[in-house]
Amino acid sequence: MSKVQVDTIDTRSGTSTMQIGSTNTSTINIGVSGDTVNIPSGVTIANAGTATGFGGTMTPAFEAKLSANQTVSDGTQTKVACDTEVYDTDNAYDNSTNYRFTPQVAGKYYCYGAISCVPQSNNVLSEAMVSFRFNGSRTRTSSTSFNTSNPAVQSSPFVAEVLTFNGSSDYVELWGRCDVTSGTPTFAPAHEFATYFGAFRILT
Repeated sequence: MSKVQVDTIDTRSGTSTMQIGSTNTSTINIGVSGDTVNIPSGVTIANAGTATGFGGTMTPAFEAKLSANQTVSDGTQTKVACDTEVYDTDNAYDNSTNYRFTPQVAGKYYCYGAISCVPQSNNVLSEAMVSFRFNGSRTRTSSTSFNTSNPAVQSSPFVAEVLTFNGSSDYVELWGRCDVTSGTPTFAPAHEFATYFGAFRILT
């Protein structure tokens, strides 16, 4: 292999485009380990091909849903048991015991979830609430209340929040509460994704 040592490579007079590599080229290496490839201010990088290895990945990430009615006590905060994973990139969500997301990778995560509160036996709903518990403490809450003279038969409150995880022990859970005028409420999986929980790491 030969080596060409120069200080500057430029186009010849009257030409504004430089081509590096041609018909016999399959890989072009720029620099070696430890080098810095500097792109000066004002330079535009225009990509028309496939870029790999740049930026970061928005993982760990997961989404899970409730597979069957979860019967809950009226007016009581209850952990939502989303037991069916849609995806779980790093096996960071426990879908069988604690129903919590423990990503093990430090960073900020966009967390989201919803519950579908449905009364049983044709009773009616007076309030529906969904919230996050981060390391056991409630953080963000979303709720819907109904006038007793005009109650509801179903409600699906949604909650979202950006939480910062330490990458070792931090976890988040989805909790909900349904208040009904009488009878027993449920978190319902009806209409596919009526009760769900998810999160993904955001790039900062």
